[in-house]
Amino acid sequence: MEVSKTSKHVRLQNIIGEARVTQKLQVILQSLPSINFSRFTQAFRQSTFSLSFNLGAILAGVLLAAYFGSFSLAPWGLAIYPGILSMRGVIGGLFSGRLSTGLHIGTIRIGFTKNTRNFYMLWRATIVLTLESSIMLGAIATIFGVVFWGVDIGESFTILGVVISTMALSLILISPITVLVSTLSFQRGLDPDVTVYPIIATIADVVVTICYILMLEVFFKWDYVGRYLIGSFSLFFFCLALYILQNDLDEEGFVKTIKESFFTIILVAFIVNITGSFLTRITSIVGSRPGIYLIYPALIDTIGSVGSIVGSTATTKLVLGTLKPSFSSIKKHTYEIGAAWVASLVMFILYAIISHTMFLTSLAEFTRLLVVLLITNVLAVLSMVEIAFAVGVLTYRRGWDPDNFVIPIESSLADTITTVALLLALTLIILQ
Repeated sequence: MEVSKTSKHVRLQNIIGEARVTQKLQVILQSLPSINFSRFTQAFRQSTFSLSFNLGAILAGVLLAAYFGSFSLAPWGLAIYPGILSMRGVIGGLFSGRLSTGLHIGTIRIGFTKNTRNFYMLWRATIVLTLESSIMLGAIATIFGVVFWGVDIGESFTILGVVISTMALSLILISPITVLVSTLSFQRGLDPDVTVYPIIATIADVVVTICYILMLEVFFKWDYVGRYLIGSFSLFFFCLALYILQNDLDEEGFVKTIKESFFTIILVAFIVNITGSFLTRITSIVGSRPGIYLIYPALIDTIGSVGSIVGSTATTKLVLGTLKPSFSSIKKHTYEIGAAWVASLVMFILYAIISHTMFLTSLAEFTRLLVVLLITNVLAVLSMVEIAFAVGVLTYRRGWDPDNFVIPIESSLADTITTVALLLALTLIILQ
């Protein structure tokens, strides 16, 4: 009888112990963040859809490889190319970011005509900022050129004319497309913060590359006629921007946009010339191999798009009040970050396959290229996610409009960071 009571007591103790363990496990499991797979899948689909448009940047790479001789017409030709891409991305990023947020909060309506005052103010500010960024880029490129690229100081006006004409022509072509993509995305229930900039960045890279090659060809191969055409076009755009600036100085939103963007543009103009210097270093490593040049615009586009997705979705949440302006709140942004990163890895693998297929490289060369691109992706994405989120939080805390800073800064830094990451990866795994 005593044995029976003892065994019952032991069994009872075991049951109580198991219940306590089960209770502890439940508490631990409840404390872990739940994974909403449907939300992640939705974010991944939209990110993949957006980043898939970066495949179009392969066309810019084809142009870069095919017209490599045009970039060699001047000692600064190739070095300034990333700067023009980045600065065009800054203006396009600001424009698309403001459009996306405006559509979300209702300060901008769908369509080209009969839109809001904010919409038309944004158009005019974009023209002035394009001139401002062109002058900054040209001036700092001249300094870098004289110090690092072997450029004569007398070429400063040539650089300035080519940069202004390239930026102005690309603005005329790209801005209407940006409005159209924003409108279609919003109408079809897609998130403009996720879709617009990645799509426009790719289109812009192709358009800007064509415009830049055209301006180089016209200036250097059409003799005095080409110089006259570029000079006249640059002067016209200069006068147009000054006219808008003079007439809109009383517009509070216009002045705020110009002021807040001014220091960003100075910073970006300096950063993108560093990018050009690193690109020339990459050229010395890979030589004239077209494989890297083919995918280079797509690489910087994809990393920039990841930053734009993270930054733009974060700024919209900040404006709507669903995200606190603190660095710790990045934990509540993990779905957007994770989905964009995984989508970018898929794209980088695809770029390696495309390069391998087009140039029929050996399996060993393909493996080395794939390793280089994966290292580049990890280094670049880790940096860009932190930068894009931090810029959004810091600018919002100061009472500034995050859309004037996040995409412009992250897009230019993305080009530099991607180029530096690619250079580091190539140095570790040199393509022979």
